[in-house]
Amino acid sequence: MTNIDYKKILEEIKPSKSEINNVKSLSNKLICILNQFAMDENINAETVLVGSVAKNTWFGKADIDLFIKFPLNTSPNYLKEKGLRLGYECIKRMNGEYECRYASHPYITGLIDDYEIDFVPCYDIKHSGELKSAVDRTIPHTKYIKKNLNPKQADEVILLKRFMKSIGTYGSEFKVSGFAGYLCELLILYYNSFEQVLKSASTEWKPGYYIDLMDYDTISLFNEPLIVVDPVDKNRNVAAAVSLQKMSEFVAASRNFLKEPSASYFDSKEVNVDLNIIKNEFTKRGTKTLLLTFKTPDVPIDALYPQIKKTENSIINLMERKGFKIFGSDSWSDDAELVIILLEFSVWKLPEIKKHLGPQLWFKDYQEKYLKKYKDKVWIEGDRWVAAVERDYPKAEFLLKVSLTNVKIGYLRFGKHIKNEILKEHKLTDLIKFLESNEINEDILKFLHTYLNKNEVLWR
Repeated sequence: MTNIDYKKILEEIKPSKSEINNVKSLSNKLICILNQFAMDENINAETVLVGSVAKNTWFGKADIDLFIKFPLNTSPNYLKEKGLRLGYECIKRMNGEYECRYASHPYITGLIDDYEIDFVPCYDIKHSGELKSAVDRTIPHTKYIKKNLNPKQADEVILLKRFMKSIGTYGSEFKVSGFAGYLCELLILYYNSFEQVLKSASTEWKPGYYIDLMDYDTISLFNEPLIVVDPVDKNRNVAAAVSLQKMSEFVAASRNFLKEPSASYFDSKEVNVDLNIIKNEFTKRGTKTLLLTFKTPDVPIDALYPQIKKTENSIINLMERKGFKIFGSDSWSDDAELVIILLEFSVWKLPEIKKHLGPQLWFKDYQEKYLKKYKDKVWIEGDRWVAAVERDYPKAEFLLKVSLTNVKIGYLRFGKHIKNEILKEHKLTDLIKFLESNEINEDILKFLHTYLNKNEVLWR
């Protein structure tokens, strides 16, 4: 065991008793409003509190998740219509603000008394065989954790979540591709303590590592880096969202913490962002960095980031196929107005000519066609013909500019919403020129700083 005073840390990061009482009181009040309204309107639905607030594993500002469960024989359209209406009416009665959101399932989010509250319609399932949508598992998840996680372990979950948050590996959304709250709870159920999770990750975890709390023996169904079989659904890997990158970062940070334990791992690391330092660092690297910027498409956040990543990867593949070399890349969005895709080249300019390998000398038919096409540009190397041909795109920047127009847009694969935005308007700018412009802000600087210092938060 380390000599860290976890009790003191928990006192600092756990919500106070008054905060807990406020959240629980508000949750109960909203549930009463929803259930009463459902009864008055003859809507066969019941609302329950789920998520970290229900399981006492939350820290920071509480996000209240209220699930409105309908019988299995409810039609999807009725569930959507009545579920969203119940949420809307509740927010209205509490004088809150709202917006409808869609992930794989429609829900409504309200801001009431400065708390963000999700109202999610779902089916009232008893087992995974009755699943009709991904959100239907949430109530069984909550029941499982409340039944099996004791108060001491709940504190261990909070320590684990806060540690992961500070090193940038907490959150299962695509933007992070890290560890979900439910996954953290299952890790504590399996290992019993925060430190034991870190010790196991440090010494045992590697791609393909698995945990099967219920001994379902369905490991062969999954191929993700980390496998944690869902206790309430044997056919689901709770760790499916965890990328190899985030799994590796967590392992590295766990080793660092156990080697030199520090309470500072439970605080966000202060990062000093300086425009001139960033500019000098990029200049010293001797690479060429381009920024592709365009307007954020009007799509849900859950859909935005996969589309951005798909675009980024497609550009990289095109550049590499054409002979340019990418040293690194990254992407960022403010989720509302701007998307940036950063491309750092180690090779961004190529000779005007390139070798084009032709047929072997012994294949006469192919040889004649080749010689006719390339004429005096050919020679023999070994037993095959070779020609010197002009390169279509000797500069990476030119190739990318052409690829982002209607003429050559087929070179790339986009999410359809991003493609439309890029065709409407985009900018391709050299990073150094961008840094000298007035388009830079603190958030963009943080993005660039993090790109240059990728593992900065893994140490204290």
